[in-house]
Amino acid sequence: MEKRRQEFEYFLFDSFEELSSEHQLLMSSAIAARKDAYAPYSKFQVGAAVLLENGKTVIGNNQENASYPAGVCAERVAILHAGAKYPGVEIKAIAISATSENHQVDKPVSSCGICRQSMAEYEQKQKAPIVILMMGEIGPVIQCDSVLDLIPFAFDGSFLN
Repeated sequence: MEKRRQEFEYFLFDSFEELSSEHQLLMSSAIAARKDAYAPYSKFQVGAAVLLENGKTVIGNNQENASYPAGVCAERVAILHAGAKYPGVEIKAIAISATSENHQVDKPVSSCGICRQSMAEYEQKQKAPIVILMMGEIGPVIQCDSVLDLIPFAFDGSFLN
């Protein structure tokens, strides 16, 4: 038996203002998108913005349902919308921002497992990394240079062949 360690590097910015201008614009789109989230049950609004290789930005936000499993997270809304509207166009980056009606979210919010898997599928399909930017409503921002940093043992189509 061999024990191994999995590590990755990420960037931690003290605030939104430290991001590049391109990433500030993308995060601003995610912040705007979260304001239109439909989250009457969790009171936790999430916005996501996807920057495409063609320069277009596509947004998404969480859409809840009284039958909880039927809801859809902001990241999946955004990437599925991008895939439907701009098929074959590579995703350069995804920004995610969250807020809550119950408390102040002052640390970066990471994607759930289903969203990580969905984003990894797009990264694997395009054979190019997707930058992930994560923040709460205020405070620091985390930047990962690849979705696969968040899910290093990602399931992919090769397991199905």
